[in-house]
Amino acid sequence: MDEAEDASELAPDDDAPEIDFDFEEGAVKAGTEIIRRFWTTLPSGPGVYRMFDAKGDVLYVGKAKNLKARVGSYARGQAHSNRIARMISQTAAMEFVTTATETEALLLEANLIKQLKPRFNVLMRDDKSFPYILVTADSEAPQIVKHRGARRRKGSYYGPFANVWAVNRTVNALQRAFLLRTCTDSYYENRTRPCLLYQIKRCAGPCTGEIALPEYQALADNAKAFLAGKSNAVKDRMREEMQAASEVMEFERAARFRDRISALSAIQGTQGVNTQGVEEADVFALDEQAGQFCIEVFFFRNFQNWGNRAYFPKADRSMTADEVLASFMGQFYDDKPAPRLVLVSHVIEDAELLAAALSSRTDYRVDIHLPQRGERKNLVEYAQRNAKEALGRRLADTASQGKLLVALGQSFGLAAAPRRIEVYDNSHIMGTNAVGGMIVAGPTGFAKTHYRTFNIKSEELTPGDDYGMMREVLQRRFKRLVKENPRTPAQAEAADGEPAADTETMPAWPDLVLIDGGKGQLDAARTALEEMGVTDVALVGIAKGRDRDAGRETFFVPGRPPFKLPPRDPTLYFVQRLRDEAHRFAIGTHRAKRKREMMVNPLDEIAGIGPTRKRALLHHFGTVKAIQRAAFEDLAKTPGVNAATARAVYDFFHAQT
Repeated sequence: MDEAEDASELAPDDDAPEIDFDFEEGAVKAGTEIIRRFWTTLPSGPGVYRMFDAKGDVLYVGKAKNLKARVGSYARGQAHSNRIARMISQTAAMEFVTTATETEALLLEANLIKQLKPRFNVLMRDDKSFPYILVTADSEAPQIVKHRGARRRKGSYYGPFANVWAVNRTVNALQRAFLLRTCTDSYYENRTRPCLLYQIKRCAGPCTGEIALPEYQALADNAKAFLAGKSNAVKDRMREEMQAASEVMEFERAARFRDRISALSAIQGTQGVNTQGVEEADVFALDEQAGQFCIEVFFFRNFQNWGNRAYFPKADRSMTADEVLASFMGQFYDDKPAPRLVLVSHVIEDAELLAAALSSRTDYRVDIHLPQRGERKNLVEYAQRNAKEALGRRLADTASQGKLLVALGQSFGLAAAPRRIEVYDNSHIMGTNAVGGMIVAGPTGFAKTHYRTFNIKSEELTPGDDYGMMREVLQRRFKRLVKENPRTPAQAEAADGEPAADTETMPAWPDLVLIDGGKGQLDAARTALEEMGVTDVALVGIAKGRDRDAGRETFFVPGRPPFKLPPRDPTLYFVQRLRDEAHRFAIGTHRAKRKREMMVNPLDEIAGIGPTRKRALLHHFGTVKAIQRAAFEDLAKTPGVNAATARAVYDFFHAQT
């Protein structure tokens, strides 16, 4: 919305177009009066404003170069779009934050939108951080690993990559090409002989001296050069070494270089489109169909394509593509640095302001550019084709998902198609490392940002008590739900009727809870919910068929006899997908927890034992078990270990027995 030319003049415009109200016009007038009261005391400088409804929920977050002018434009009461009029009609209060510059206001606006998720703003929705590749520099033998989050560890970072799959594929290929280790420092320091990766030629074996450290460092330098865009130079050097080895009849060595060159070519071959004249850029392309938006983002670094990701922001149908793209980009770069060049498919009204804001957070200038010709234009068109295809697939999947939800609701006797389905499963081995998993599905498929895990904490449970575990998981889940999102009787009644018109919004409360288990599990779940006063959530137990065969499941619904669905019923396949996803999620979490516990080194728990002394002990005794059995005198004779350290190690292990 353009800012008002004259903030002091708030008289209605007689020539303004009438609003097509789908709400009470009186509510708009009431909202206008509330906004007018706040407007009278506002300054004329830049800042951010928030609109709240009667319950205190944030409706909208906006920034302004002139707060008084912008808020005054809302207080006119006419010439508003349907979306703005609805927003004004629900406004009960406002809050303001003044800033020194409009750039600061833009950055604060993006941050608040991501935090508060106001219903009338464009919402990015998927804000998971991007993975990077890290080549460490804090150990004698550099390690190549996948990295997310803050860059606290010393080393060289390469990215962002669009997804974990792209990172894993690249790391695997780099292992074959440069033989860099991927093991943790503790694993590396504890080795007394090479691991399996060395045997299958995926690691050079620096842990046990199979390669000299200077030679290993040269491999790491070549890997960094390749990731920095000098891929052709690295491959040329390898070809020269392969040729030199073959000329002196060292055919095995030449074959190793051949395989490494092949691995590097495999990386480049799976990157799709690459660039010749664009070294570093992010490409944003938007497509709109049936009132929904898709933004495809491509990442180009060091003349290489490092993948792409499709986003489906939530935005009102009345918003233009330019508005959606501009708001999305502000949120996208809220927690990550922008590259030097950002290519876009649509005109960004405040492109210079956004570029200045992004530049203020880096030590270089960021340019936002709408290309008209050449390679940059081709990149944007390529991204836009991908956006169009991704949105087409999503619309088709959503339509199919909607039909399945309707059929599911009918099969389980629900009054309407469920908008939020929660599926629960437990995973453990003889009661150890027990975890509970919750997956969520809705009109757009699996909602992975809503998945949750629960470490089973109760000490009163008998190991392996699945019923008790299910009770604990549901009690923890719904106690928090009742506390943070209490449901009023009106909301509970609405949940039993027609679904809300906004099917894009995932409600906090589930319409259907599926339990992986039979009648016993269902009774445990029902008892847990009834103890908290939750009686209006539909519960269904899924018991596996004879021999645990898929397709023979029995369903348990309170108040109904057990029943089965027809073997070829699409609804049955849909339920199987939900159950299998819950099982995959729960068992994956359990395995990760078990792996973490298995990798714990007892020496790490001893105060005063750092990497150097730990390495000295392991080199001297070979294994942790040998250290545990050693006498104090033997520990004290270890090179690099003094008497005080030997006493600490001896006392630690003998206090455990």
